[in-house]
Amino acid sequence: MTHTKQDSRCSALTKKGKPCRAAATEGGLCFFHANPKKAAELGRIGGRKNGRKVGVLDPLPDLDSVSAVRDAVKRMIAEVYAGKLHPRTAAGLAPLLNLQLRAIEKTDLEGRLAKIENQLNELRAQRAQDEQASKRSGTMGKRPAQAVKPYSSDDSKFFDQS
Repeated sequence: MTHTKQDSRCSALTKKGKPCRAAATEGGLCFFHANPKKAAELGRIGGRKNGRKVGVLDPLPDLDSVSAVRDAVKRMIAEVYAGKLHPRTAAGLAPLLNLQLRAIEKTDLEGRLAKIENQLNELRAQRAQDEQASKRSGTMGKRPAQAVKPYSSDDSKFFDQS
């Protein structure tokens, strides 16, 4: 008894109306056409296995410093490598961590600039006070008096006595 290629194929039609190309079982249908609920069940199992895992991850620390962001990136890389964190999740977090890092750097720079401006204003105010005090004492623009040593006979060798 020889079977043709057509006999070994499922006799059911696909959703598109074309003949199913799967191998037929004893009843003339493929496994999935013979058991239509089994396909949905297997799809659910595969979906659960490949779907998002709701694992218990440690919460992110406060990302309020450059070192905290650096540590979070380091931990994220380790979790991806260990299989605890999906690479897509890490890829989604990476731009957010970069944004946080830039915001911290800008805030830090603004704070440092404000501190320098305050110091400059304090120096200007101190200089203005010093100038006011100098005007009141009358020494503005004058050189301080230098101590003059009285003339002695030992200094005569420096002068021409002719």
